[in-house]
Amino acid sequence: GAGTAEIVVDVSGKVREPGIHRLPAGSRVVDALKAAGGVRPGTNTDGLNRARFLVDGEQVVVGGAVVGGGGAVGGGAASGPAAGGAAGPVAGTGAGVPVSLNTATVEQLDALPGVGPVLARHIVDYRAQQGGFRSVDELREVNGIGQRRFADLRDLVRP
Repeated sequence: GAGTAEIVVDVSGKVREPGIHRLPAGSRVVDALKAAGGVRPGTNTDGLNRARFLVDGEQVVVGGAVVGGGGAVGGGAASGPAAGGAAGPVAGTGAGVPVSLNTATVEQLDALPGVGPVLARHIVDYRAQQGGFRSVDELREVNGIGQRRFADLRDLVRP
């Protein structure tokens, strides 16, 4: 359906329902916050431009480690969302959990072995042009991924 263009964003941090949310193309940060159940009470959103248009595949971090954050508070939060409990087995982020080619941000792809910021951008661009990855094998079609790099990545990613 060409008429129902949508984008996928990862809303994390101090929202009621963090995670992957699908929104209509042209949505703004404020729409992503609504989709995530709203910002938790007392969260500082000064650093967030709520009127900004969202980009497919991006991550919106709410009340994250803003420069100059209070030491002890920032340290505890950064160690991971395990305390939230909602994301059960995913709490290990990256430890054996394959990265989704269809929802990963440029930063998440960049963190994979052998993938730098340029190749991560190629993967995201390919995803946008093709309307997503239907299989991991499609990664071979991406500019800059050869046989060896594909072999290294094949078990670390999923569609």
